[in-house]
Amino acid sequence: MSNTVVITGNEAAAIAAKLARVQVVAAYPITPQSAVVENLSKWVESGELPAEFVTVESEHSALTVCLAASTVGARTFTATSSNGLAYMTEQVWWTAGARLPVVMGCVNRSMAAPWNVLNDQQDSMSVRDAGWIQLYCRDNQEILDTFLQAFRIGEQLNLPVMVCYDGFLLSHTVMPVTIPPAEQVDRFLPPRPAGLQVVDVNDPRNIGPVTLADPRLDASGVLHGGYMEIRHAHQQALCEALDTIPKVDDEFEAVFGRTWGGLTWEYRLEDAEVVLIAAGSLGMELTLAVDELRSEGVRAGVLGIRTYRPFPAEHLCGKLLGRSLAIVFDKALSYGYEGPICTDLRALMTGRDNAPQVFGTVTGLGGRDVTAAQLAEEARVAIADAGAGVRQRPTTWINLRQTDQTCAQLQESSESITCSDRE
Repeated sequence: MSNTVVITGNEAAAIAAKLARVQVVAAYPITPQSAVVENLSKWVESGELPAEFVTVESEHSALTVCLAASTVGARTFTATSSNGLAYMTEQVWWTAGARLPVVMGCVNRSMAAPWNVLNDQQDSMSVRDAGWIQLYCRDNQEILDTFLQAFRIGEQLNLPVMVCYDGFLLSHTVMPVTIPPAEQVDRFLPPRPAGLQVVDVNDPRNIGPVTLADPRLDASGVLHGGYMEIRHAHQQALCEALDTIPKVDDEFEAVFGRTWGGLTWEYRLEDAEVVLIAAGSLGMELTLAVDELRSEGVRAGVLGIRTYRPFPAEHLCGKLLGRSLAIVFDKALSYGYEGPICTDLRALMTGRDNAPQVFGTVTGLGGRDVTAAQLAEEARVAIADAGAGVRQRPTTWINLRQTDQTCAQLQESSESITCSDRE
């Protein structure tokens, strides 16, 4: 029988890994993900989780252990945040290129310098092109359920999956979470099937060899792909994930009675002319902004990004074409340009008939508070700009405070203030 408890997002992630019967966990603590692996270590020590728990000296080594264990067929798990993810970036690329179904929790936290342990999504967005599936969660129940789905998705496609959720806003906030019984999870998530790179003494192979540009014939006359062919196969698998993710979500609903929308989720979107878009818990705050706008007669709705990589292009077209305005609220910045989700959405809508205007905003960097009232006000300004005929609008920053300090002075200040040109 399912059991509903009040727990943090980190506890939900750890419980999901235990229910998935992970066999190898590698860990290096970093705020705000530390509690995930701390819980797993206790269960391994007590015998409640029969797994290998490997403590390492760095995040780079943590993912190295996971990719090695995954190579020999083990179901593996780790978690990280912020500069920890940056430190393991080499192995992030290697894990994806080797087509290993490692599941990793990224507890989203701002990147240094300057040091900041609070939330934005700059860390996971910085590796969005490394070849991992990226799924973003809006609350603690979705964290638990998405990790269970992630193992099944990754193991079907031989791809690593990064489950992202907002540091402190979810990782350390308690919410009611329904924990399914292990037997029910076993029906949904059977043991890991043999993958592309499982070591077999009866089928010896060289894993991770140097690959030249062009395909080559081996001594037995078999044609082996070159670098481009391997990358093309990887891209095809990621594109296939656009079908697999919703299918797995449907299968999850059939077993557990809950669905998370597959690629995206929505709120009051059916008749919306203005669509507010975000990934993670910010989307839940947008639902309150939409209620406020609706009370004023504005037909607004929320489109939450659950699957960011692979980018669900055609699915988003189906949700957005025919609307008048899409406002993207990014909690990350592609420095020198704009928010990453906004960039992808602008490119997607360019040249399409009945496409909405796409305006971008950046908010919440380094844990800066943003309220539903501020989000609603930003939407009002965007609606007014669109109504006045503005077609191209520079990225706006919500709750950015002006300062006369220089960048160097800001670095030395104990107050966390984003350094930016004045607007």
